[in-house]
Amino acid sequence: MAIDFNIMAGGEAGQGVQSVGMILAKAMAHGGLHVFADQDYESRVRGGHNFFRIRASDRDVLALSEELDILVALNKETIGLHSNELKSNGVIIYDQEQTKVDVQGGIYFNVPLAKLAEEKAKNKLMTNTVAVGAAAGLAGYDFNILASVLRNEFARHGEKIAEDNVVAAKAGFDFALEYGAQKLSQKIKPTSGNNKRMLLHGNEAIALGAMVGGCKFIAGYPMTPATSILEYIADKGRQYSAVAVHVEDEISAMNMAVGAGYAGARAMVATSGGGFCLMVEGLALAGMTETPVVVVLGQRPGPATGLPTRTEQGELWFALHAGHGEFPRAILAPATAEEAFYAMIKAFNLAEKYQTPVLVLTDHHLATSYATVERFDLKAVKIDRGELISDEESSRLNDYKRHLVTESGISPRALPGQGKALVVTDSDEHDEAGHMIEDGETRNQQNLKRLRKQDSLKAEIGSPKLHKTRNAEFTLIGWGSTYGAIREAADLLKKDGMPVNVLHISEIWPFPAEAISSALSKGTKSIVIESNATAQMANLIRRETGYKVNGTILKYDGRPFSPQEIVDRMKKEVT
Repeated sequence: MAIDFNIMAGGEAGQGVQSVGMILAKAMAHGGLHVFADQDYESRVRGGHNFFRIRASDRDVLALSEELDILVALNKETIGLHSNELKSNGVIIYDQEQTKVDVQGGIYFNVPLAKLAEEKAKNKLMTNTVAVGAAAGLAGYDFNILASVLRNEFARHGEKIAEDNVVAAKAGFDFALEYGAQKLSQKIKPTSGNNKRMLLHGNEAIALGAMVGGCKFIAGYPMTPATSILEYIADKGRQYSAVAVHVEDEISAMNMAVGAGYAGARAMVATSGGGFCLMVEGLALAGMTETPVVVVLGQRPGPATGLPTRTEQGELWFALHAGHGEFPRAILAPATAEEAFYAMIKAFNLAEKYQTPVLVLTDHHLATSYATVERFDLKAVKIDRGELISDEESSRLNDYKRHLVTESGISPRALPGQGKALVVTDSDEHDEAGHMIEDGETRNQQNLKRLRKQDSLKAEIGSPKLHKTRNAEFTLIGWGSTYGAIREAADLLKKDGMPVNVLHISEIWPFPAEAISSALSKGTKSIVIESNATAQMANLIRRETGYKVNGTILKYDGRPFSPQEIVDRMKKEVT
C-alpha cells in the first residue's frame, strides 16, 4: 500500500512546536521516506498560534496535505483550530492536564506528556520530546531511527541531555504502543529507499547554491523570510571563503554588494519587499555601472509590513520594473529547493557574463518549507565569469575602457588594481572610459549598449516546463513555489476524469514569450494559478504575447495553495 502520512504539531510560540516537527521530519527522512514539511508562525517571540506540518510518502511529494493522520496538540487552541482537518480515522495526541480538555475516546488520545517528562527524564522541558515519541509510537515508526536523530540533534548539548531526550521520547513511544496502538489503523514504516537524501528548506538551498556558485560576499539586514540566508552563509561561509556582513540597513547592504561586485567578488543581497524598496536606488547604480550583483527577493504579503510571516507572490511586477531608468536584468523564480540551488549558480553566472543585476524571486513558502532533496550534482556546476580580462592581458592595457561599446553590449571587464588597466566608472552617464559626460550622442551609445545585452540574455532563459496529459481540456499555468501544489492537483484532477496540462515558469525575464505562446496555442483553456490578488503573471503573459488567459485562480490570504484547494476551485469556479 502506498504511504502518504501527515502529522501536524501545534501550540504557542515557545512550546517547541518547530522542534517536534523537525525531529519527526528528520526521522522520516532518515527512514528513506520522501518528506515535505512547512511551518506557520506568527510575528511574535512568544504566544500566538504556531504549527508545523509534515507529510511523508514513499514517492516524491512537493506540497502540503489538508488531511491529517495525527494532530499533536500542545495546547487547547490547536484542538479547536485543527481537529476538523483530521481524516475520519485520525487521532489527536494531547495532554488532558495541560490543555484542560476533558474528552475521552474516539479521535482523542490523552498522553500525560508533562508527567512522563518529569518521571522518566526528570525534566518537564522535555514534554515536547515525549510528544515526538508518542506520535512515532502511534504511527508504528522505528524507534531506533528516532533515537538516532535525537542523539544527533542534541549532541551539542552534551551526552546526558541527548540521552535524556531519548529516554523522554521512549516514554511517549511506549505509552502510545501500550494504550493507543489500536487507535490508528494507518501506520508508517521506513522504506528501502534512499536514506541519504538531504532535508532542506528553500533558504538553505539558496545559500548552498550561492556558495557553490562562487559567492564571496553577502550583505544584509534581517528581514523575514530572507534572514536565514544571511545566517546560513555567516555560519558556513568560512568553508567557502565567503564573508557575511550584517549592516545597519538595506541601503548599506545593496551599496556594499555593488562595491564588492565592482571589486571582482561575486556578491549578493537577500531581502524582502520592504527591504528591497530601500535597495532599488543601489540596484539602478549596478545597472548604470554594469556591475554584477545578485538579489534574492523573498516575497511576503504587503503593502508595508503586511503579514510578515506569511507568503505571497505579489512582487513580480515590482521586480520587473524596480530601478529608475532602463537597464537589463534577469529574473529567476525557482519552484523547489532543488531548483533554488541551481538557480543561484545560474544567477551568478548571468550576473557576471552580462555585467548586470540578476534577481531571484522566492517567497515565504519556498523559503521556509522543507523537502527531501537528492544530493546535488556538483560535477554539473560550471562557473562562467564572462568577459573577465586575465592578469596577463591587463598587464598590457595602457588605455583600458571599462564601458567599451561592443556589438553584444558586453565590455571586457578588468578589476580595480589589476595590471595597468585603470578601471573607472560613474553613476552619472559616462563615456567608454567611464568618465562623466553630458552630450546626447554618447548617452545614446551607452544606453543602447547596455540594453543590447538584454537581447543576448533572452537566449539564456530556459523554457517553461510543459507537462502534457492526453485529452486535456485545460492548461494550468503557475510560477515559482506553486509548482508542487499545481502538479499534484493535476494528478488528482486526472483521477476525477478532468485531465489537464501543467505549464510552469521558473525563469521569468527576459520573458520566454515564444515558448509560452507555443504551449498555449494547442487549443486548451488556460488557467493561471498564483498567490496574488491582481493576476500579475496572467497580465504579464498578455503584455508579452498578446494572449489573454481564460481564467485565474488567485489566493492572497498569506497561506500557500494546497493541491485539494486547487482541485476544488477548478471544479467550482472554472468548469
